Amino acid sequence: MKVAAIQMVSAPSVQANLDAAHALMAGAARDGAELAVLPEYFCLMGERDGDKVAAREAFGGGRVQDFLAATARELGLWVVGGTLPLQAGDDQHVRNSSLAFTPQGECVARYDKIHLFRFDNGRERYDEARVIEAGAAPRAFDLTARDGTQWRIGMSVCYDLRFPELYRQLHADVLLMPSAFTYVTGEAHWELLLRARAVENLAYVVAPAQGGTHPTGRRTWGHSMIVDPWGVVLAQRPEEGGGIVTATLDHARIAQVRAQLPALEHRVL
Repeated sequence: MKVAAIQMVSAPSVQANLDAAHALMAGAARDGAELAVLPEYFCLMGERDGDKVAAREAFGGGRVQDFLAATARELGLWVVGGTLPLQAGDDQHVRNSSLAFTPQGECVARYDKIHLFRFDNGRERYDEARVIEAGAAPRAFDLTARDGTQWRIGMSVCYDLRFPELYRQLHADVLLMPSAFTYVTGEAHWELLLRARAVENLAYVVAPAQGGTHPTGRRTWGHSMIVDPWGVVLAQRPEEGGGIVTATLDHARIAQVRAQLPALEHRVL
């Protein structure tokens, strides 16, 4: 199964972001991808935290959700919309949600980001809890590829990457990690953590990212990549800017590494 990790440099304009996402997904479809995964905040990198609240949608329908469903149908792709803001329990917060759509445009999975990022190095300060309400449950879904192969797809978002216990619960063949890593944390830890999660779970990792300097001045690390179950980086986009990273996943490769090193069977704790 060929998959695409889509890198973007999203802006405060939802429509401009949707147009960019459509063009990139169309390119992935032309390249033969069956699954296209967008980055975190693909539809909105706002000027202030409150922009997410203003753009929130009720789960089940809305401008961004309708776009994802229609694009999946149009292109015949499985589409995972990195994250978009969905309504939370009050009017001051949103859920940072990742949604999976079939090629028929049906939403079959929703994951609300569990771990909320907070960072302060004296120059940059982030605290997602100011406007984001944390999710509570892991989420995975089953995908049938065009050749009939069954894949178990585990969902996560960005800061989740630092919490390996989440991925143990997913029991997945493929781990999705749409992200918007800061330049500072990405330079230090992005590839290290992605390869570690692949090796620990003997699973593929698909990690689309925001990458570049956004109109707000925020700089994200990018380097979208796809990693195999042995920790080998199959494809990577090293430069800043929007683009597509693709790789072909092989279920036999998972079986091979899990047979030669059955670490998942050796777990004690």
